[in-house]
Amino acid sequence: MRLQVKRMITLLMVVVLSVMMSGCFNAQKTGVVDVQRVMKDSGKVQQFQEQLNNSGKELTEKLEQEKGTLSAEDFQKRQQEVYADFVKQKQDLENQMDTLINQALADIAKEKDLSVVLYKTNVAQGGIDVTDDVIKKLQ
Repeated sequence: MRLQVKRMITLLMVVVLSVMMSGCFNAQKTGVVDVQRVMKDSGKVQQFQEQLNNSGKELTEKLEQEKGTLSAEDFQKRQQEVYADFVKQKQDLENQMDTLINQALADIAKEKDLSVVLYKTNVAQGGIDVTDDVIKKLQ
């Protein structure tokens, strides 16, 4: 009886160890991306930023032209309308940028067989830096 218990415990330990060890040999690769650098160095992101800046200038110039023809109350309402329009354009462009960046990250993760890609600001050390790859995809 004691021999059977010892064998069962030994068998159970072997099974538990083999399950634990199987996870160790199936290493997952983690990528990291410096989003701030992507935002600064990417051609497409810079195009979006330039487009937003130009839109803001146009809206401001148009508002300044209308200033003389509107009462103070109407001008204030018009300012709010213009601001709301600008915010909507900004959100639309940011959504487009996010979509492009996420698609680039998904492509790179697949190419490099990465199981996850994290923001570099959240990783103390380690991981495969894919920032340059993202910037290249967004040129």
